[in-house]
Amino acid sequence: MDNNDLFVQMDELEGRVGAVHAELGLMKLHMKRLLEENKRLSIENDRLRKLLRQGTAFLETQQEPAAADELPDHKESAEQLDVLPPVSPEAEPFPVIGGGHDNLARLYHEGFHICNVYYGHLRTEGDCLFCLSFLNK
Repeated sequence: MDNNDLFVQMDELEGRVGAVHAELGLMKLHMKRLLEENKRLSIENDRLRKLLRQGTAFLETQQEPAAADELPDHKESAEQLDVLPPVSPEAEPFPVIGGGHDNLARLYHEGFHICNVYYGHLRTEGDCLFCLSFLNK
């Protein structure tokens, strides 16, 4: 075999390996996007199931025990609607402090980046130092 043929074959092999490497990189990127979409859809699916369960439970508790001709008069129905105590304007139903941090920590533990570099992307390679430093602030 001639030395020139050997170099030509090496160049061709290098070109094919480069093409395979590029195709592998594209496949890896596509797989990462599919994993991110799958995680997002499974989270959305869980939330929708939870909402459906809450709606079903609400409907079960709101069953009308009386027939249409046995409805209570207007005064009694107004009293039944007042089941919740009045809320004062100062009272807040959710704690304001730490809520955002808790949400970010939950997102991180669900497998997503919360750092400004890769925010919202799926963590595929374990812990992210940027995210961890952000959580520790």
